[in-house]
Amino acid sequence: MEHPLKQMVKRHKSGKPVGIFSICSANELVIEAAMERALKGEDFLLIEATANQVNQYGGYTGMKPAEFRNFISYITEKTGFPKDKIILGGDHLGPLVWKDKTSKAALDEAEELIRQFVLAGFTKIHIDTSMHLGDDDRNRKLDTRTIAERGAALCEAAEKAFLELKRLIPGAMRPVYVVGSEVPVPGGTQGEEEKVHITRAADFEETVRSFKDAFYRRNLHDAWQNVIAVVVQPGVEFGDTSIHEYDRDSARELTTALKKYPNLVFERHSTDYQTAASLKKMVEDGIAILKVGPALTYALREGLFALNMMENELFRYVPEVELSNFISALDTAMGRNPENWKNHYRGTGRDIRLARKFSFSDRCRYYLPLGEVRESMDLLIKNLSSVDIPLYLISVYMPIQYRKIRNGLLEKDPLSLLKDRVINCLDDYIYAVTLASGMKGMNDELLA
Repeated sequence: MEHPLKQMVKRHKSGKPVGIFSICSANELVIEAAMERALKGEDFLLIEATANQVNQYGGYTGMKPAEFRNFISYITEKTGFPKDKIILGGDHLGPLVWKDKTSKAALDEAEELIRQFVLAGFTKIHIDTSMHLGDDDRNRKLDTRTIAERGAALCEAAEKAFLELKRLIPGAMRPVYVVGSEVPVPGGTQGEEEKVHITRAADFEETVRSFKDAFYRRNLHDAWQNVIAVVVQPGVEFGDTSIHEYDRDSARELTTALKKYPNLVFERHSTDYQTAASLKKMVEDGIAILKVGPALTYALREGLFALNMMENELFRYVPEVELSNFISALDTAMGRNPENWKNHYRGTGRDIRLARKFSFSDRCRYYLPLGEVRESMDLLIKNLSSVDIPLYLISVYMPIQYRKIRNGLLEKDPLSLLKDRVINCLDDYIYAVTLASGMKGMNDELLA
């Protein structure tokens, strides 16, 4: 069976502006919301784990690749989403987590990382060797040929792992690959002063040549036929307080160059917070794989804050009810453990306090799994589940969900409200990647 992403690329290159969005999140509620939304259509759902989230040592989620696969399987059983419609991807698979080690040590770790992802059944493999390693000269730009050679070495490890997997599961699907040399750091920029430079068409074409040559030198001819996308920078990024919107005209030289390659599309990371119209233009212009992550947990955080405000209004003067104080619990946890945000938030004390709660970089996502934060969230859900939430409060704090409830499209329980806030974000992506004749996103039902 041909990989569904290769089928998508063929459809796109035949003139149909279709694409796919990639959910880069390990948050259970986000993934559950995505599956529930996807049940309304017939498309595949692409879910990716990043190397710092999930690796052979557990990453910050505590999950190894096989454990993440089992985690996704558990959510499919919970939601009823068909397992055969899930595509698992590995994001930034390479030496990112071990970049301070020597190149040999870092690449040895990266080979084991990619091996475990392939053996666990991940079939979309983003190979990222774009970073300097411990013995590289950091005063010089990393040579594209070096990036490509390291990438080819990791692809060879992935191909060997796939042969090992096929011996265990003869019908296993062959992985497809995404490569590139202009790959952003996961999670958005770390400084508002950073300028976004659009990938030059010449650099993109040099990347393709360099990777193809490196693959061929290792006799990875078949693997090269399964490279479906190149990561580029078309001028799209977000930071703490800023969003760089897609400008079709500025990216035209780059997107025009893509037309020379009949088997490739572009992949773009950090598409979070783009408007639905911009996302649609990106797909039309060949940026057919759209990655989204922080925007989803940002939406979840907005929903949780809105529920906390409703809880306060309903129970503040009811002494027998213990309030969750979710907003305070989250901020306290972040204040006590600054490791996951201190390199992202800058400015005065006021600036940092605001960023911890509201930044587009959304470092909140690292703290939602913590015990004290999870307990506070569970209490919040429990309190609001004990009452019939008044429509007027939902209207004030979650107006889109209010309209859906009024149209008979959504229940009033807190979990439904919370997941639907995430779905608001997903609908923009569904609109962007779907042919106009079959659009089901953008909350069309609210326009009746």
